[in-house]
Amino acid sequence: MSHVVLLISPSQITEMKSHYSSSLAAKLPPGSIFSAKPPLCTVTAYKSGKVLFQGKNAETEAKKWQKGAAAPKKKAASTASVNVHRYSPPAHIGTMSVIGSDEVGTGDYFGPMTVVAVYAKKEQLPLLKELGVQDSKNLKDPQIIEIAKQIKDVVPFSLLTCDNPKYNTLQAKGMSQGKMKALLHNQAIKNLMQKIQPEQAEAVLIDQFAQPDVFFNYLKGQELFQANATYLCTKAEGIHLGVAAASILARYAFVKRFDLLSEKAGFKIPKGAGFAVDEAAARLIHEKGIDSLNEFTKTHFANTEKAKRLYQQKYHK
Repeated sequence: MSHVVLLISPSQITEMKSHYSSSLAAKLPPGSIFSAKPPLCTVTAYKSGKVLFQGKNAETEAKKWQKGAAAPKKKAASTASVNVHRYSPPAHIGTMSVIGSDEVGTGDYFGPMTVVAVYAKKEQLPLLKELGVQDSKNLKDPQIIEIAKQIKDVVPFSLLTCDNPKYNTLQAKGMSQGKMKALLHNQAIKNLMQKIQPEQAEAVLIDQFAQPDVFFNYLKGQELFQANATYLCTKAEGIHLGVAAASILARYAFVKRFDLLSEKAGFKIPKGAGFAVDEAAARLIHEKGIDSLNEFTKTHFANTEKAKRLYQQKYHK
């Protein structure tokens, strides 16, 4: 999907809003003044003065407003402190064209693990920042959904989901969650590299969940992605917007799959691994049987035994 970003004065944005009055959208993206949908294009004006044109007619529509507009200045992603090792990213990683990958759902009893790799070119970093991209843990689910819907058409990405039955089968065979994550990251990155060919990223940046030597040991015997440079660090979503975008898209996929599980259960399933989760699992056992946990949960979590005890206490008095 084509997109253009212009920096426009407040008075001109007011003029634009009037011009698009017949096609204004009722729901506004975070941080925006208005959003309109003229033919084959979506126009979104932000409080910062930036206006995003997306769609087949993005360039044509943007040309109407280019007089007096300026291209937005680039800003580097903020940096965060990291543990230094030989795979630590360089100080200027935030300004590079990078494939970033992140995962969601590893600590949730219900729901799948989702891994996403995103290719964020340096020219796209100001746009991603403008669209509200940041670590998904700092955003509420409704914000994640709105941002994800915008960025999924802006950056190439690869999504992989490990649903609970597959997860439980692998875990029962002795595979650790860490190895599952490493395999998913590796495959998502390979898929994305194939998708963007012949273009190549300057580097791959993975949100670190294990020491680098452990990560690469998990991948022994696998066809490893081939990159110009590979970096791993914790809190990578604060170092490059590509990883932050990956965390948002992974969370978006996780939330959608979670909603489907709630529909199947017939009641809203809570996220996380706390007491509310134990209660929901006990109810699931009562209404659908103990075997249903394999479809809905990561059965090796301690929540399974807690749910069984609650089931006995609440439903077999």
